[in-house]
Amino acid sequence: MYDLVIEKGKVVTPGGVEKYSIGIKGGSIAALSKTKLQGKRVIDASGKVVMPGAIDPHVHFALPFQGAISADDYYDGSVAGAFGGVTTYIDFAIHARGKDMLKHLKARQKLAAPDSVIDYSFHAGFTEECQKNLNYVKELIDMGIPTFKLLLPYVREGFAVGDGFMFRMLQETKKHGGLLLIHAENADLVMRFMDEENAKGKVSWMQHYDSRPNFVEATSIATSIELAKQAKAPLYVVHLSTAEGLAHMHKAQSEGHPMIVESCPQFLEFTNEKYNEKDGHKYYMTPPFRTKNDNRKLWEGIQNGSVNCMGTDHCPFTMKQKNQGKNLFSKVPNGVMGTEIMLPYMFSEGVNKGRITLNRLAQLTSENTAKIHGLQKKGSLEVGKDADIVIIDPQLKKKITAKNMHSATDYTIYQGRELKGWPIYTISRGEVVVEKGKLKAERGRGKFVERRISKEVLKNPPQGGLA
Repeated sequence: MYDLVIEKGKVVTPGGVEKYSIGIKGGSIAALSKTKLQGKRVIDASGKVVMPGAIDPHVHFALPFQGAISADDYYDGSVAGAFGGVTTYIDFAIHARGKDMLKHLKARQKLAAPDSVIDYSFHAGFTEECQKNLNYVKELIDMGIPTFKLLLPYVREGFAVGDGFMFRMLQETKKHGGLLLIHAENADLVMRFMDEENAKGKVSWMQHYDSRPNFVEATSIATSIELAKQAKAPLYVVHLSTAEGLAHMHKAQSEGHPMIVESCPQFLEFTNEKYNEKDGHKYYMTPPFRTKNDNRKLWEGIQNGSVNCMGTDHCPFTMKQKNQGKNLFSKVPNGVMGTEIMLPYMFSEGVNKGRITLNRLAQLTSENTAKIHGLQKKGSLEVGKDADIVIIDPQLKKKITAKNMHSATDYTIYQGRELKGWPIYTISRGEVVVEKGKLKAERGRGKFVERRISKEVLKNPPQGGLA
């Protein structure tokens, strides 16, 4: 007798899409069967798609940034994720200069542990170029935190590091089996363009895009690729937004270098025309929205495999917080909501519109993500894996409004957008945490997950394509 059985659904496994009954016991997948299974509880998934729970590798909960703190704490953010089919997220522990990274990580864990309703981990975000941080690389990997984030812009905010430190980090992560993640924008160019735009005073919200044009990301990516090649290390670019940046990464991938691309739904959906609207500052995030050509090229990258996985860069602020910069574009806190939208957006706009298959969706939102980030018990519907599962109604249509989302912010950039294909059950380690629009999870039930990235993945990151 299984604790939970899911039957009659279209089950997405690494080997394809099959009609299976899934037997869950002790929080793990214990059986994938073509025959009927007996369970203490049985969920009939007839006409539904059963997928591995989504993994969001890029969120910022309770982040102090640009004079504000992002609106979602670990409870609100994890609840929003759960309603969107997310069963695991990775947050960024970005320490302030002069602060010890280990102490900062412990402080973030103390915030997350009593609040998170789904499982979580952290990336270590170094902002100080010092030997102490380099020495921490091996220790953090041994602790189960093998991913490290460097912010190349954000000089004024005290987050930026230079190419020299990035190269040393590439060497250290290569040596000890870690992975370096970068926010790729050329700091000198961003500073120059922001100064030029600030000198004009308030002109339009398009100043945000004008201060960070496409080539600012592309030149940073090109330089970072060359440094990674010299270090013989893998490199992961977060929230890649430009056709030019993707072209650099695709070329390096084609040459056999382990280059990993993460993109986000907002860069598939929106263009910089949003900054011409009266309240265009509510769309501010970094990097900014780009052009229709960038949207199209990123979808092509998703289809051909050069985009390895999806994230969200979930970092919402309220309109009151956004309005603190109403008189000068550079004072607007950068960040928007996204973790609740990722899976339904990719299902609606990817699978339902014939751009990608169900297997490719699973790769982008779970399978590849788990492998790349070392979530060894997660990411796929296989016997022995954690029973992290989402059941999607492919026919369910929902119009997005701020009211029906679960983030603590008071608006959504997707307001009025209708998507088809929404989660109706989210299951974390065999426990139903969301059921038909109702939260079933207890605050703090989520667990910290130690991660290990395999040597093979660091040499040959999973890509995929039209699987």
